[in-house]
Amino acid sequence: MSAPQAPVWAEVSRLPSFLERLEQTGGLSVRALIDELEVEIPIEGVAYHDRGIRIPGYDATFVHEPSGSRGRPAFSVQIDTIGPRNGWAIFDKTLSWDVYLLRAEGAAAIAWLSDEEYRIEEADEFDSKRDAVAAGRFSFGVFLYAGDAWAEQQKRIRSTNAPAYLLREDGQPMIPSTQSEFYEFVDSTVTEFRTSGAAPDYLGLLELEATIDG
Repeated sequence: MSAPQAPVWAEVSRLPSFLERLEQTGGLSVRALIDELEVEIPIEGVAYHDRGIRIPGYDATFVHEPSGSRGRPAFSVQIDTIGPRNGWAIFDKTLSWDVYLLRAEGAAAIAWLSDEEYRIEEADEFDSKRDAVAAGRFSFGVFLYAGDAWAEQQKRIRSTNAPAYLLREDGQPMIPSTQSEFYEFVDSTVTEFRTSGAAPDYLGLLELEATIDG
């Protein structure tokens, strides 16, 4: 096993029984979760992260999906988007997921990683899921923003008629001009993207919606 890279998140806190509690309550917003945890993280907005796709919004809500998608128990993340955008994702709850609160200097996020993603993509390099998440190796998350960082998120998404923007591997934003251009970048049709998320099955993503009205 090769040595893991240095962590990019200084604080990694697992949120135990998160999905079980979600099943009991039905839903929980990110803002409510942070208030409940009593941690000092300012939030003016969020951005849903999906393997480089970013959908900014004012808040995001985790929802228990009793019947789910494709007849499986599931949970979803629904983004309170900026403007006439639609953004949500549905995940297969039958996989074993862990949910984490991540913190670093001037940054915070909620991330979730399944045993299957860890086993296939990260286990050869990292000794645990926690180590992988600390190094930023997770496909799905909600990043939390305030101040200038949130102003920049709003500026990016308001500058385009696309449903989302993308981040290159070097971290630089790629901002499509229209929804059609966005789907050219992700090499998918709207329908194909929604029903598969353009993701391999082992990631547990059942559906992904990223569209803009009008």
